[in-house]
Amino acid sequence: MHRRGGVALVTGGSRGLGLLIARELATRGFRLAICARDRTELAAAEADLTRRGAEVLTVVCDVADHGQVDDLVRAVIERFGRLDVLVNNAGIIEVAPVTAMSVADFRTAQDVMFWGTLYPILSALPHLGMHRGRIVNVTSIGGKISAPHLLPYNCAKFAAVGLSEGLRAELSGSGVTVTTVVPGLMRTGSHLRAFFKGQQHKEFAWFAVAASLPGLSMNARRAARRIVRAGLAGRAEVTLTPAAKVAVRVHGLFPGTTARALGVVNRLLPSAGPQAPPVSGVAASTELDSRVLRAVTVLGRSAAQQYHQGVNARAKP
Repeated sequence: MHRRGGVALVTGGSRGLGLLIARELATRGFRLAICARDRTELAAAEADLTRRGAEVLTVVCDVADHGQVDDLVRAVIERFGRLDVLVNNAGIIEVAPVTAMSVADFRTAQDVMFWGTLYPILSALPHLGMHRGRIVNVTSIGGKISAPHLLPYNCAKFAAVGLSEGLRAELSGSGVTVTTVVPGLMRTGSHLRAFFKGQQHKEFAWFAVAASLPGLSMNARRAARRIVRAGLAGRAEVTLTPAAKVAVRVHGLFPGTTARALGVVNRLLPSAGPQAPPVSGVAASTELDSRVLRAVTVLGRSAAQQYHQGVNARAKP
């Protein structure tokens, strides 16, 4: 599927992986609609994409609000007259042991990454069905294997995987295809936009290293190309990073083994620490001020600058 003049909607498209997916779609001739909660970030993304020759509609939207999502899709149809591709990419990450998490943390994760995937699908489906559309749901390896210190995120991503896989089956033969994207860690600079509780600086340090080092994380531009290619081709699923592929297969065959391995990992991670409000990665990186950490995370920080991740970090929703 390669449609010059086709229309694609990318949620969470103002920065990080969402911005890279929008750039990739622009190179294929798609007109773009992107949404995010921050108007300033949307303006920066619009300028970025317009410089690349794209026609762009930006809409301030909280995907956890069904009414706002309905308004978003309505605005896309009013502007472009059609919708061919929906990419559900919006997400949040909070890092801490479960004893430092609250029920509200789990609820917020579900609101953004499950309901914030379902609402755009329900609003967009009538329009996608007119054009043999594509739905691309960006989930996570965390939706296949639940790693420690990320439980609200993992639970929401598991729900998104179930939605995506079941929806593909239900839409079989309709002309609309659903692709489930299962990324491992990518160098998007997302560690600066995550939130950290418990021993905040220690949690930030391990997560920033994992999200920055080659071998543990994937080049984000290459990831975006593969996501768009798989989505437009209508593939059922694409798993990104060799480590994620191996982990999924091993977990499927030997779930007890992976559970024991993750238990060992958990013992190496920071303990709960004091109860305190979450801190953003931007704030944690400034407060920590470690030369060693800066050296190890140089690629992650470079990605953050390139993909608009390092500024305007909002307070935890």
